[in-house]
Amino acid sequence: MSAGKRAIASTGAANEADALERLADALARVEALLPRATEPEFATAIAFRWRKRRYFGFERGELHAVAHPALIAFDDLQHVDEQKAAIRRNTDQFVQRLPANNVLLTGARGTGKSSLIRACLHAFASQGLRLIEVDKRDLVDLADLVALLEQRQERFIVFCDDLSFDASEAGYKELKAALDGSVAGRADNVLVYATSNRRHLMPEFMRDNLASQYQEDGEVHPGEAVEERVSLSERFGLWLTFYPFRQDDYLDIVTHWLAELGVAASERDGAKGEALQFALQRGSRSGRVALQFARDYAGRRLLESARPRQ
Repeated sequence: MSAGKRAIASTGAANEADALERLADALARVEALLPRATEPEFATAIAFRWRKRRYFGFERGELHAVAHPALIAFDDLQHVDEQKAAIRRNTDQFVQRLPANNVLLTGARGTGKSSLIRACLHAFASQGLRLIEVDKRDLVDLADLVALLEQRQERFIVFCDDLSFDASEAGYKELKAALDGSVAGRADNVLVYATSNRRHLMPEFMRDNLASQYQEDGEVHPGEAVEERVSLSERFGLWLTFYPFRQDDYLDIVTHWLAELGVAASERDGAKGEALQFALQRGSRSGRVALQFARDYAGRRLLESARPRQ
């Protein structure tokens, strides 16, 4: 090689080394601006949220401890005895490292679906159970979350509330793989508990039930498309269905919460008429409406008793 070519090669190598050094320096500066990832506080916290944060155009999922979890006792959930017994038994099996199923809770709104899952945490947190709430749009990160948890000693319930998908959403494929179907296998210490107002989590259309007709842009195998929509629900091993409460059930729940909130027994029967009017205004006789009425009624009574008499 001539002296001129050696000089050009040497200059090129020096420029490349200089560029790499400047790139490394720039990356170090960017890294310094990013918040440090912290180890989840599994020893001290019992409930977490999976949250996505955006940094310089990139998203990163992180576990954040919930400082004050909204817990509820099983005894506070009325008129869902069969569902309560089933989910408690399944969760007990899971905590005891016995075979257990993922759970789908479906049915009428306000009947205690989410509350039952929080009651599981209340009952079994002392035995190592932890709850992680994941938003539907973040289910695409489910594989990453499971990988973060699978080596831990604790038992984790991944909780997704009000779950349903449009046909164009990609998160349901990640959920299907996590439930049953990934080549990696299911993590032994992670279950998915989900609630939904609909039993089939993907939409179904009347045209799916009609005889297939030729359409230029239609499905070649429409029956397989229908199977795709209903297959997600079938991957939950335990289905629990909730039904609207009868009037007497609703009033029983109102009475229970009034007692818990300190309303005297002599005043509880007199509150039933107002409780029915409250439910009529809300268009629903549910456990949620019963608790909302009880809070309103107890708050008004306590406020009146605290005011000085004139």
